[in-house]
Amino acid sequence: MAGPGSDTLVIGVASSALFDLAESHAVFEERGEDAYREFQEENYEVQLQPGIAFPFIKRLLSLNDLRPELALVEVVVLSRNDPETGARVMRSIETHGLPMTRAVFMQGRSPFKFMPAFGMKLFLSGNPQDVAEATSRGYPAGQVVGVPAELAADTSDDVDLRIAFDFDAVLADDSAEQVFDAAGLEGFRSHEVENAAIPLPPGPMKDLLGAVNKIQDLEDAKSAEDGGYKRRLFVSIVTARNAPAHTRAIRTLKSWGLRVNDAFFLGGWEKAAVLRILKPHIFFDDQMAHLAGTQTLVPSVHVPFGVKNRPSAAREASDRRDLDSGP
Repeated sequence: MAGPGSDTLVIGVASSALFDLAESHAVFEERGEDAYREFQEENYEVQLQPGIAFPFIKRLLSLNDLRPELALVEVVVLSRNDPETGARVMRSIETHGLPMTRAVFMQGRSPFKFMPAFGMKLFLSGNPQDVAEATSRGYPAGQVVGVPAELAADTSDDVDLRIAFDFDAVLADDSAEQVFDAAGLEGFRSHEVENAAIPLPPGPMKDLLGAVNKIQDLEDAKSAEDGGYKRRLFVSIVTARNAPAHTRAIRTLKSWGLRVNDAFFLGGWEKAAVLRILKPHIFFDDQMAHLAGTQTLVPSVHVPFGVKNRPSAAREASDRRDLDSGP
């Protein structure tokens, strides 16, 4: 096979997102690269513990049983380790039983620039600099942020995979957020009502949703054949939009030919209250301020895209003025 199938969802994950590397990182920071190399060699058979993205990756890969003849999902390790020190990562992938066989190791450099070569729809990493640079180049990337170890361990017996997205600057671009920044909440609402029939341009995670929807199409077909089939993959949007601005979000998704199972239009209410009950295995949002309330509850991903991630005095003043009322 020359490469992944055109309808295979390919994701890149850094070892810092897949596993808890706190101990390894401390060795590197305190004792240097040679000691780090020795530590990894000595602990080759010591299984690395699950990290923030582990439950998402594990459950996503389990969906390959929907089409055994050709993988629906491929996950590739994209690592700053060299091949020698990265061997422990691959060994832990093996002992955890994750069907991941492909990896890119580049000593001291992030390999995200190879995302187009593999047609990747997502790159997850714990390194904010790598994610910011990947995003600036137009690649769909996100930084995983803290979650309690017991959540990362994913000990639940259920097999569902629940994915949640913010809408603006995540699925759609940030043009609506730019209006909010310039004109405030009322100006934003008026603009969205006037443009309700005009779809927003795609954002960084639009193609990821499209690939997820294709997997859901297979589940729809299985359900049609077998009325007892229990769907496993569910997608939600959790956004600060509310009526009347919700209309443009719904019409935008429809214009793309995409869909979600659930939508929460919160109008600035705390997203964490919803996510505590929804319990997604991963949640994507463009604002760290929002993730401050979610990251202790669910595996969360910061997508550093759009106006609210541009450092400026005006941005900081706007954040202080009305942090949770924007889209």
